[in-house]
Amino acid sequence: MLSSRYPVLQLVWARFFFHFLLVLPVVLYKHGASALSVPRPVLQLVRGLFLLLATGCFFAAIAFIPLADAIAIIFFDAVIVVALAPWVLRERVPLNRWAAAAIGFAAVLLIMRPGLAGFHWASLLALAAALFWALYFLSTRILTGETPPLVMLGWQSVAGFVLMTLLLPWFWVTPSFSDLLLMLVIGAAGAAGHLLLIRAFDYAEASLLAPLRYTEIIMQVLLGFWLFGDLPDLLAWAGIGLIVGVGVYLSRIQAKSRVRVGKVR
Repeated sequence: MLSSRYPVLQLVWARFFFHFLLVLPVVLYKHGASALSVPRPVLQLVRGLFLLLATGCFFAAIAFIPLADAIAIIFFDAVIVVALAPWVLRERVPLNRWAAAAIGFAAVLLIMRPGLAGFHWASLLALAAALFWALYFLSTRILTGETPPLVMLGWQSVAGFVLMTLLLPWFWVTPSFSDLLLMLVIGAAGAAGHLLLIRAFDYAEASLLAPLRYTEIIMQVLLGFWLFGDLPDLLAWAGIGLIVGVGVYLSRIQAKSRVRVGKVR
């Protein structure tokens, strides 16, 4: 919808501008000026930059490929996290997780189909978004426990808001009132989604919540069909199913690992 009427960069700006505008008062109310002083501020900004790049690549991708396909490819971020965890987080990754990563990569190939008639170069943008999302998650893991969640929520919007505002004069297209409201909804939904995720972790373990994330693709498929008439073909559905299966399997491994650790303690 909006991607056909406005530059992708303007949509990215709107996403971060309204996120920043809505979150800032909450952060200041809860934490005051102390929110400006955080451990590892450079990493906080880099984390926000990863989110900016992921958002930009995603918005650019859905301008050319079906929304459901783009979302399915982005779900590959969980597999990328498994692959990078030994080096970034110094975590030991057993063989069964590597097997799950390989299956997940095969699923992405089913959706992207490089070299086949169904392949679209914009699928690479979605894959780049998955990489940046994975880096965003890894940097979030590193910072967890050092900074209050709401403060992290505020900081993650700073890089995108500042950088995109500086570039705004070169790509600005004056939106209609209805489109401006839709941009507000995009920013508010992004901020609310991150806030709800943070709140959810106050009540349940990650291994319990993670599989619920994969229901997102069902909602995205329905949304893509309702708004754009897009539905994945059979091969894409097979890839989607594999990615969902890999995500649930990785979450079950994590849950069993925590149970064993609890028994040892």
